Amino acid sequence: MRLVAAEIDSVGNDLDYGIMSELGEVTFYKDKITVDNAKDRLQGVEVLCINKSKITEELLDDAPDLKLICEFATGFDNVDIKACSDRGIKVANVAGYSTMSVAQHTFALLFYLMESLKDYDEFVKSGEYASQEHFCMLDIPFHEIDGMTWGIIGMGNIGRKVAQIATAFGAKVIFYSASGRTSHNELDKEYEMVSFDELLEKSDVLSLHCPLSDKTRNIINAAAFKKMKKTAYLINVARGPVINENDLYEALINNEIAGAGLDVLSVEPMVKDSPLLKLQDSKKLFITPHMAWASVEARKRCVSEVCLNIKVFQKGDYRNIVNLEINSNN
Repeated sequence: MRLVAAEIDSVGNDLDYGIMSELGEVTFYKDKITVDNAKDRLQGVEVLCINKSKITEELLDDAPDLKLICEFATGFDNVDIKACSDRGIKVANVAGYSTMSVAQHTFALLFYLMESLKDYDEFVKSGEYASQEHFCMLDIPFHEIDGMTWGIIGMGNIGRKVAQIATAFGAKVIFYSASGRTSHNELDKEYEMVSFDELLEKSDVLSLHCPLSDKTRNIINAAAFKKMKKTAYLINVARGPVINENDLYEALINNEIAGAGLDVLSVEPMVKDSPLLKLQDSKKLFITPHMAWASVEARKRCVSEVCLNIKVFQKGDYRNIVNLEINSNN
């Protein structure tokens, strides 16, 4: 069986991909599969592994032997699922591999902001701490999570893990269902489901873990910021477009919220004229380059899951297959 594993750079050059070579004749590429290179790269290839490559009808026309597309990711909005279905091509993703990594980074973003760690670190390294007589410096106050209300949009695997950790810190967790569902069964017993307005008004910390859809695109906008507490922190480890970045910039410079920690942006990599680049105060805004998912352990799990998807396919069965109904709902 011939396989192509593209975009290896996006999964990490520090990983051992030997496990994939056990599945068949594998060709590795660091860059994306495109309509310009598909004809050369995908002739005779039955399995294609990708991350962000755009799989369109035009590209599929140059891959007549393709039977399975495996995402090195949970998301699959880069693939035309209907076009694949029409050609009998299955699409498989991986879910849950990055839960611990993203949950951990959620708190890393918050702590960096809430405890003004950059300023304290620079205070020490500048020599100012060594030059003073007092044993501590308390010029920038910070607060405890204990007793706060932690709001969540997106109660999937990651949202639930964040809720568990926030609860362990002593926060009260509330959540809003962006999908419109009115009951979440076991979640209803553990955490309080509230309206969107109530979520905004009550949350001391609001973290986003929802998929991008028509219901969540720009859900955090100027109107939403005006309903939030001025002391609230916003954390986005979901998808960039769930926040209107121009509105976020205005909210931060006008002190409508205390701060925001982002690991995702509306365009990635970040555009050079992004309004967020104007805000250099790390107590208000802290941005990481879409790396919350990428602990070494998470990336190893991702590759292992992709390999398992392929192994099951080679035995004549399927796992983690994306279907048209799921695609339309997301």
